[in-house]
Amino acid sequence: MKLYTYFRSSAAYRVRIALNIKGLSYESVARQLARGEQRASDYLALNPQGLVPLLVDGDTAISQSLAIIEYLEETHPEPPLLPASTAERALVRSLALAIACDIHPLNNLRVLNYLRGPMAQSDAAVNAWYRHWLAAGLQALEVQAARVPSDGQHLLGSQVTLADICLVPQLYNARRFECDLAPYPRLTKVGAHLETLSAFSRAAPAVQPDAAA
Repeated sequence: MKLYTYFRSSAAYRVRIALNIKGLSYESVARQLARGEQRASDYLALNPQGLVPLLVDGDTAISQSLAIIEYLEETHPEPPLLPASTAERALVRSLALAIACDIHPLNNLRVLNYLRGPMAQSDAAVNAWYRHWLAAGLQALEVQAARVPSDGQHLLGSQVTLADICLVPQLYNARRFECDLAPYPRLTKVGAHLETLSAFSRAAPAVQPDAAA
């Protein structure tokens, strides 16, 4: 397998965690988003969206991090990233999608660059935008997480799920932008535990080969 990635991409971070949990080896191919390498013609031929991550497995090329993780879940079901019961699987997806579809898209690099560039917003205004939407999302997620069964070390249950895989990269980005995480004790407690696990620490941005670049 080949993973097109960028060390600070939240979406690519999720997929790296999932690959590590599944114990799958892969070739990492960096696309430096800050340099626009995702818009190069050779990459657009693979992924017309010009985004990372992209997983290539044989003749199959899959974009979108959650689609990739669901593919890994179906092709390599152990250890599972979704609970056994239908209800809990839906709850995990709900938590994951709250991050991946509601929080992250408003604050990813291309949105922030558009605010700074064509919209001519200052860094202070862009940071205010980031913190506003992050706070709105995490506040709801904190409440939602309190309503599902959990051991306090995972968003749901006592095993790593898709929701946990989405949480850690989002908290990493929040710290990068110096967001106040004190109002979210449940989320930060879960995140602190997950970051001690090998599958998460080996996927962290700082230890990726392209981080130095």
